[in-house]
Amino acid sequence: MFNNLPILAQAGANNEPGGFGMWGMILIYGVIIAAVYFFLLRPNSKKKKEEAEMRNSLEIGDEITTIGGIMGRVVAIKDEEDALIIETGSDRVKMKFKKWCISSVDTQKETSQTAAPEKKSFFGKFMKNKDENAE
Repeated sequence: MFNNLPILAQAGANNEPGGFGMWGMILIYGVIIAAVYFFLLRPNSKKKKEEAEMRNSLEIGDEITTIGGIMGRVVAIKDEEDALIIETGSDRVKMKFKKWCISSVDTQKETSQTAAPEKKSFFGKFMKNKDENAE
């Protein structure tokens, strides 16, 4: 009746050369955790940081859209309440919103006008030279 016990104990003690073992499983878990971080957590935190920066850089006169779809122009910013007042429509209705409800800033910020960005395209240099030669 107890003749099979040494065989069972011996079978569990043998590590076969093709198996992962404990270190292999730790490595697999580490790869899974790293993948979750780089594909799910990091982009989400990066997006939240960009949204917070966008909301903190609001200025009076910016055109905005709220998460509810209300579009308007910022007329006042109240930092102590973390809120802003927008003006909508031609009848100049003013509404107060929290900063977290701002979905997008529709006003395009002007860059330095002294240095105009060059077009970077495959044929850009060819077209530029062609225009200069035509004059």
